[in-house]
Amino acid sequence: MTDQNHSSNQPFKRYKVKQETIKMFGIDIHPMGMSAALDVVNECITSKQSLHVGMLNAAKVVNMKRNPALGEDVTSSNLILADGSAVVLASKILNKNLPERVAGIDLMHGILERGNKLGYRVFCLGATEEISEEIERQINKHYPGVIIAGRQNGYFSEEQQADVAANIEASHADVLFVAITSPKKEQFMAKWGEIMRVPVVHGVGGSFDVFAGKVKRAPLLWQKMGMEWLYRVLQEPGRLWKRYLITNTLFIGMLVKEIFKPIK
Repeated sequence: MTDQNHSSNQPFKRYKVKQETIKMFGIDIHPMGMSAALDVVNECITSKQSLHVGMLNAAKVVNMKRNPALGEDVTSSNLILADGSAVVLASKILNKNLPERVAGIDLMHGILERGNKLGYRVFCLGATEEISEEIERQINKHYPGVIIAGRQNGYFSEEQQADVAANIEASHADVLFVAITSPKKEQFMAKWGEIMRVPVVHGVGGSFDVFAGKVKRAPLLWQKMGMEWLYRVLQEPGRLWKRYLITNTLFIGMLVKEIFKPIK
């Protein structure tokens, strides 16, 4: 992809998604499938407009209510997609009907697949140095047409954030994948977006660990059944069972309130 507009220090124009949103849990969500989302990504890259992709699952819906700062950072994204099966199921119960789940890791691979044909420049931010190195190898192996504009592990201090953002800006990347845990990920993206001047910023969570082979993703049948979260718990029960029990219970409670909320 060309980077001719990087000669200016002006921030990119914020992309306006043409599709109408639906509101659930007080959040505006784009009822968009994978193909349409990838078209939007490509449009932003070619026109050099700014797109921050926000991914929404049950845990994030709950945590956004607990943490207003996280809520502000997520809702500042100009494309918010349903990453979790529970959110899609809730939309059907509420008669909102999101078309499909767009998992963050699948969107990442979709971007890389298109980038393989179109020569996207990609910067990978986050995870350990070992995982970061492995991600570079995996992208070069599976998507040789993608240009690795740069990479940086996620273990940097708050004082180093400005330097990291400057390095990303200097890379002239078309896409920035951010593999940092919430809410640090959303805070970093919101704070440094205009400085980094990358058209497309996508927070990919733990996708790097899966792509690098450190964590095994649930089989397709589990994904289709909406039970990917349970597969993760079974892999790391000591760390994850309580988190999912609490967040899933709170999400169900929020859904019940949404069902009985008066129509304005």
